[in-house]
Amino acid sequence: MTDIAEPSSSAPSSSALQSSEPAPVGPAPAGPRLHYAWVVAGVCLLVLLGAAGFRSTPSLLMDPLNMQFGWSYGIISLAVSINMVLNGLTAPFAAALMDRFGIRVVVAVALTVMACGSGLTVFMTQSWELLLCWGVLVGMGSGAMALAFSATVAGRWFFARRGLVTGVLTAGSAAGNLVFLPVLAWLINLYGWRSASLLVGGAALAVVPIVLLLLRERPADLGLLPYGAVSQEQVDRDPAQAVDRGTGLRALRVLRQAARVRPFWLLAASFAICGATTNGLVGTHFIPAAMDAGMVQTTAAGLLALVGVFDVVGTVFSGWLTDRLDSRKLLGTYYLLRGASLMFLPVLFARTVHFSMLIFIIFYGLDWVATVPPTMALCRQWFGKDAPIVFGWVLCGHQVGAAVVAFLAGVIRDQLGSYNLAWYGAGGLCVIAAGCALMLQAKPDGGADAGAGSLGAGSLGAGPVGAGPVAVTG
Repeated sequence: MTDIAEPSSSAPSSSALQSSEPAPVGPAPAGPRLHYAWVVAGVCLLVLLGAAGFRSTPSLLMDPLNMQFGWSYGIISLAVSINMVLNGLTAPFAAALMDRFGIRVVVAVALTVMACGSGLTVFMTQSWELLLCWGVLVGMGSGAMALAFSATVAGRWFFARRGLVTGVLTAGSAAGNLVFLPVLAWLINLYGWRSASLLVGGAALAVVPIVLLLLRERPADLGLLPYGAVSQEQVDRDPAQAVDRGTGLRALRVLRQAARVRPFWLLAASFAICGATTNGLVGTHFIPAAMDAGMVQTTAAGLLALVGVFDVVGTVFSGWLTDRLDSRKLLGTYYLLRGASLMFLPVLFARTVHFSMLIFIIFYGLDWVATVPPTMALCRQWFGKDAPIVFGWVLCGHQVGAAVVAFLAGVIRDQLGSYNLAWYGAGGLCVIAAGCALMLQAKPDGGADAGAGSLGAGSLGAGPVGAGPVAVTG
């Protein structure tokens, strides 16, 4: 029997060097101990929960601000639009800054800026102050809390189960809506809209110490491999682990290169419509539209919270499907189903909640951000190590689409007295988004998630399987 000695700092023995089994390249397995990747994922989920209240609040503030200050729906929606645009423009730079300064620092600063923006709204008396606080400060801070954050964490810490983890982290925002919406609606009814602003700001600040204590940058900082990886060589070949410290210049360079590739524009266009038909329209205007039909605000908020419940299920399941099915076909199906549901929505609003409205809430909720995991997967397939930055720019399109429709829907409500035209228009946009998704070509290099289409590799894309690398121009 061969004795096995405990590892030490001394030189390895000759028997170890002559062993027929090659020494493992990475750290040895630590048995059933929980991989720290799941701790990081838990912290990130908590961050997204703490930041989700900022997305819940605008729809609840629409009527109170209109009644107290006389501001039009268009002006209030403009603040939401500025928020969304800056959120989108910040996202790709935040992903680059996370490479340069670290996830922990960027996230902690972003949460603090968001809390300040929300807290300062309690002192405002002019509409420009709403644009500054909720539009600029909260918008810039929330950009770092955008979906690029989930992409970065999933790419760094997980070699396996990336689709599932992306789905769970994305669903964190929906779960935040579930937690915040009914509570905020109740607070506004009892204590006024300022109590809601203070609550979401305090929730963001409460998460900062947890981020500073528990969040780590990369598995290598703890002597670990990403979850699911078995060797360091495997990790070194994974484009998601590459580091480029070009910060903002890197984000601009990646955008310039990605703009030459047709898949980027198809993904950006479809995701812009995704934002327009979720955050921009339903997330911002569902509650005011329900109140126009005579529904109580707390009831309308409860319905929107139910969307969050089913979104958790739908997004996690979508992540599971993304690991197994063609992401292009998934996206096309999601957008077509969403468009069909929005076409029916105008006739479902009523003073009380009917069974048909509950069917819409379930159906639409399952599809709310189910588009995120397959969109992230397509970014990884086409752009390799640059995928988090590329997804940041795709997300920018998402937020710009949301901003445009959030503002236009408010103007439609001011001019026509109802939101009906906005709902029907959104349904038509979803058909276009489905077409964009289905126009994407097959995955480059046979579909390996190794990023054959990586911009950093110097290619502009790849053609269908067996065609060899070709440039796909827009």
